Amino acid sequence: MNPQITRSARGARAIKTGLSVMLAALLPACANYAGIHSDKQMAKPQQFETTQSLPAEGGHWPAANWADQFGDAQLKALIEEALKGNPTIAQARARIAGAQAYAGTAKASTMPRVDASYSLTRQQYSSTTLIPPPFAGSWQTENKGLLGASFDLDLWGKNRAALKAALSQVQASEADAEVVKLTLTTSVARTYNQLARLYVLHDIAQQEVGRREQIDRITAGRIATGLDTEVERKTAQANLATARSALAALDGSILTTRYQLAALMGEGPDRGLAITRPALGIGDQVRLPDNLPANLVGRRPDIVAARWRVDALTHEVKEAKAEFYPDINLSAAIGLDAFGFGRFLTAASRTASVGPAIYLPIFDGGALRAQLKGRYADFDDAVATYNQTLISALSNVATELAQIRSSDLQIGDAQAAQQDARGADELALTQYKGGLTNQLTVLNADVLTLQADQAVANLLMDRRDQKIALASALGGGYVDRSSDATHRAGSAAPSNSLAAR
Repeated sequence: MNPQITRSARGARAIKTGLSVMLAALLPACANYAGIHSDKQMAKPQQFETTQSLPAEGGHWPAANWADQFGDAQLKALIEEALKGNPTIAQARARIAGAQAYAGTAKASTMPRVDASYSLTRQQYSSTTLIPPPFAGSWQTENKGLLGASFDLDLWGKNRAALKAALSQVQASEADAEVVKLTLTTSVARTYNQLARLYVLHDIAQQEVGRREQIDRITAGRIATGLDTEVERKTAQANLATARSALAALDGSILTTRYQLAALMGEGPDRGLAITRPALGIGDQVRLPDNLPANLVGRRPDIVAARWRVDALTHEVKEAKAEFYPDINLSAAIGLDAFGFGRFLTAASRTASVGPAIYLPIFDGGALRAQLKGRYADFDDAVATYNQTLISALSNVATELAQIRSSDLQIGDAQAAQQDARGADELALTQYKGGLTNQLTVLNADVLTLQADQAVANLLMDRRDQKIALASALGGGYVDRSSDATHRAGSAAPSNSLAAR
């Protein structure tokens, strides 16, 4: 039998026996985490009462192109431009890249490591220490080349838990990016709707200027016939100036809203000047989808992101627990080591080593227990954040739906009031022109007409804004397609409850 093989086998058995003895002897001496735990759990959407506020209506979840329902091609183009040019999208992508890089680092910790090194050292050795003649007192050049490998056995799963935590953070970052996209598209749509509102109010203000000009002309004619005085003339002119001032204010608001849209698209203010008047339609009928609470957890990217952060903290807790146990690293090296150059590449210069390195935490002043307590505190915070995000999401959907239903009820009455106000305004103006009533009656009727027109316009624009907000509250077409989405929908992940023990 080859003596070298025999020596290697004996060495391996010796290492294995030594490891077993050391682990048996040292494990009881390790620091422990007794008494550190958490009982926090992720809330289930079914535990909240929602049947009355969020009834099943057989509707559909919004699609990714939900803004197309309003039939405005310019809005679609603005949203696409914003998703390409807004800096917040680039920031979200950078955060995803950072999380992926960290996951790559964590993955590397679970793999063997191989290194190569070479050194050349010129050294004079002492004549009075350990170096014997003929090297004692002489100058020597040492050539040393090594190929080394090491591997952390990860017996307690610390590195694997760190990798899982990092991968969960990647998923959370990707969901965060969807939150940014949804927030951006919603902001563009709502700002665009505000621009449409301002244009409609501008039309009403322009009509008001025309009415005030007509009152001013009638007043001038009545003064000529002795029916009115300069007091009525000054009043008419003051009201006309006020109407023109309101019109100018709306012109300024339209301009600033265009600038806001340009900023949302990641462009300079001049880009906003090219935006034309919106041509938004009413949009689709509002009906909630069935099983909304249970399915919302996979439709809202903010809920998905919060859930992945709980999952990441679950694994970080496991990682912190593994720190209490011995850490064993196996290492081996082979190479050449010789004085001078002539003998460096010879068999006699071979050198090799193999063996385990063990790290054992025995007394650390409570550092490991404090670290684990911190991880549990972060876990509790993540669970609370998830629960609050879920509650806020359900409330958000219910609130937007209630506002839409309220607007529907108000619009009918507001439109009836608008028709009556316009009729009264026309009648008062006719009577004033014929000398049958005074200017005050005409002005009061005119103010009521202006208010009624503005009320109807604002209600219609509010309803569309609320539909945009509802589409956003329902996730804006996002669907969680992660590997465990189906398993997790509507319930806390089993691993989360495991980490909380």
